Amino acid sequence: METIQVVRNPDEAQLKTLGARTWPIWTCEVSAFPWTYDSQETCLLLEGEVVVTPEGGSGVTIKAGDLVVFPAGMACHWNVVKPVRKHYRFG
Repeated sequence: METIQVVRNPDEAQLKTLGARTWPIWTCEVSAFPWTYDSQETCLLLEGEVVVTPEGGSGVTIKAGDLVVFPAGMACHWNVVKPVRKHYRFG
């Protein structure tokens, strides 16, 4: 099973290379829901905190400033602890 990759406080040069700050923005209030990734998602959390628990795995805490890669095909449960605002890119 592929895992969630988290880079805490990524280098601004890396974010510029990825074009992360030009990606669309997604927001979500405090909530909990299941999710399955049809394709890989890379995201940069601008605000908030979430615990993502893959099926059969342990929860991963993601906070503002983190660069995260979710693998294609992963089924998980999102628990949004603090309202989230993030840049995201699929594929």
